[in-house]
Amino acid sequence: MDQKCLLQLLVLMSAVTVGHFSKSFSRGRYMASVFSDLTSEEMTSIQTFLMDQEQLSLVPIRSQFGKNSIFMMELNLPKKRVALNFLDNNGLKPLREAKVVVYFGDQAQPNITEYIVGPLPHPYYYHPVTSKGNKPVRFESRPMTYLEYDKIQNRLTELTKEFNHILLETSGFSFYNCSSRCLSFTDIAPRGLNSGERRSWLLLQRYVDGFFLHPIGVELLLNHRSLNPKEWTIDKIWYNGQYFDSVKELVQKYEKNELTKIRLPDNTKDPYSTFMPRGEFKTRTDIHGPKICEPQGKRYRVLGNYVEYTGWTFAYRIRPSAGLQIFDIQYNNERIAYEVSIQEAIAFYSGVSPGGTQTKYIDSGWGMGTVHYELAKGIDCPEGATYQDLYNFYDTDKPQRYKNALCIFEQPTGIPLRRHFDSTYNSGYSFYAGVENHVLVVRTTSTVYNYDYIWDFLFYQNGVIEVKVSATGYIHATFITAEGLHFGSRVYDHVLGNLHTHLINYKVDLDIAGTENSFETIDLKYENITNPWSPGHFIVQSRMDRVQRDSERQAAFKFGSHVPRYLMFQNPNKKNKWGHQKSYRIQYNSHGHSVLPRMWAEEKGVSWSRYSLAVTRHRESELSSSSLYIQCDPWDPSVYFENFIRNNEDIVNKDLVAWVTVGFLHIPHAEDIPNTSTPGNAVGFFLRPFNFFDEDPSVASRSTVIVKPTDKSFTKVNIQRWTPEVIGQCVADKPFRYNGTYFSD
Repeated sequence: MDQKCLLQLLVLMSAVTVGHFSKSFSRGRYMASVFSDLTSEEMTSIQTFLMDQEQLSLVPIRSQFGKNSIFMMELNLPKKRVALNFLDNNGLKPLREAKVVVYFGDQAQPNITEYIVGPLPHPYYYHPVTSKGNKPVRFESRPMTYLEYDKIQNRLTELTKEFNHILLETSGFSFYNCSSRCLSFTDIAPRGLNSGERRSWLLLQRYVDGFFLHPIGVELLLNHRSLNPKEWTIDKIWYNGQYFDSVKELVQKYEKNELTKIRLPDNTKDPYSTFMPRGEFKTRTDIHGPKICEPQGKRYRVLGNYVEYTGWTFAYRIRPSAGLQIFDIQYNNERIAYEVSIQEAIAFYSGVSPGGTQTKYIDSGWGMGTVHYELAKGIDCPEGATYQDLYNFYDTDKPQRYKNALCIFEQPTGIPLRRHFDSTYNSGYSFYAGVENHVLVVRTTSTVYNYDYIWDFLFYQNGVIEVKVSATGYIHATFITAEGLHFGSRVYDHVLGNLHTHLINYKVDLDIAGTENSFETIDLKYENITNPWSPGHFIVQSRMDRVQRDSERQAAFKFGSHVPRYLMFQNPNKKNKWGHQKSYRIQYNSHGHSVLPRMWAEEKGVSWSRYSLAVTRHRESELSSSSLYIQCDPWDPSVYFENFIRNNEDIVNKDLVAWVTVGFLHIPHAEDIPNTSTPGNAVGFFLRPFNFFDEDPSVASRSTVIVKPTDKSFTKVNIQRWTPEVIGQCVADKPFRYNGTYFSD
């Protein structure tokens, strides 16, 4: 065959391959659409439909407080069996529906009701969600809204007039008539001590850059349970370590010098709480550092919410309360997991003032999945990443578009995926071989007030998935007192960085080559045997101790208890080439621990935090371990995770879900100023194949180099590689640009 014919054949083969790929890729997007988030148009259609229902008497949530309003809407996921019938058996595509949260404040018994609305994109029906036991959600457990915060700000201006002079003398800042020297506040949750309360401690701070690090030593307990803001009252005041039952008592004792007064220096010019550079390094940092580049274009593909990379395919969506969810994870067309998703993040604090003792943040109650703002190119993600806009309808009257709020990119890890240097042990070698290690990253962030969480799902070419969260942002700080150093570190003149524990809970719905899976643990135990080739001696060695966990209680591992090193999810009905049951294992990167004693007050609301791992049967009534209502009512939670394992169901050859909890203790220190940095503050877990494949699937990677000497003097070598030697330019030709706004279309 001459060169011209060969070229024509290659072009034809390429066209056939591309055509086949395009068809397959488009089908992948179609299948993934069952998990895709609501579009802006769908949100508007739902809103219009519900606002037209006269019996609901809905008004815009941003304009009228305490009325009937739509608070949130999100995709209502189809039942798993219905989705799998569509994905695997060419079944009917599930109806597309939304779940809508409505605040009913304008009635005798205010309540929160969730509705299923559909079908989309043109809805004509809605019906209330019926939960197990039909347990109502208390109205006081509702998440805060922009309008409620606005009312609090206005009410504080009124209520603090009586002691405005105290605030000014203490800090030089105030709420009333403050112009450029205004106070801000951090509101503490839970909001009270019992179900049905709505009393928030407000930690007052100077409103400057990094105001989280500027407490003034005054904290107020505001009772805002009434839907009439004029009835809101200050029930208690904490001032420099002393409690007062009323504003009147504080003023009287202040004027009679019967308390220890605070006079804070004016340190507002000190940049300690800002990102402004200061100090010097030994080497230059005013020139660009290394960048990630893709010299021949992207090696992954994104279409809608559908992603393909090497052997991987998956879909993604963003849940408003919790955040990123990955669905239908397959490698070489074989499913590994139906869902891997963020469920909850908590930070429980300690301290002296109420700002420390009362603070138990449960972040889904703050809309953790909606506070994903624009990602800065070259900082939050590589410049050349694929950026996606995200849409929310959460405490708003119009769909909100968050520009470039999710990124997907491939990056080199800087360490080989595999390598070997085969030495001859006489100054020579037989061969060197290595495989470049690249990984695909799906990333979002959540800025939950002071803290920034960076959420990563990483897909390796050898079938490994890494799930990771990195914590950064500002620490939660209170005014330091004599006892403060028992609960953290002094990080500025009058500032205590309060100790706290972060815990993050994930749902891992593994479907290892199907939904019929079992759970087994492997540890090691010593055995002492007679040496077979020297009977007078003995051999002590380790052997595997395999334990099949038959029930949910047997598969629940409390923090502080021994956790076997291999946590195996296997398909008893599917084997690899070598006769082993196809399996994946969970491997932890965490040093989390429980946050409260069992059943102690707020602990009931986060009962999942008792366990580093719990394995349960999949149930449509047990889709999430937490709820956006628990932050304001952890004492009588709308979801009680302990019930998931209380019935102790059989988990052998069943559809299983792993609930994975990771975390870390954070005792703030001087190096957390101005911000907590990510190194050392990342935790997560790996999903690793264990006899799932017949060999390492990364053998399909062409990012491989093999070097063999061709003569005994090693002066000539044969290099085999499957990628071009010339890699082109690796520097972006566009200047840095950033716009952090989010807005309605």
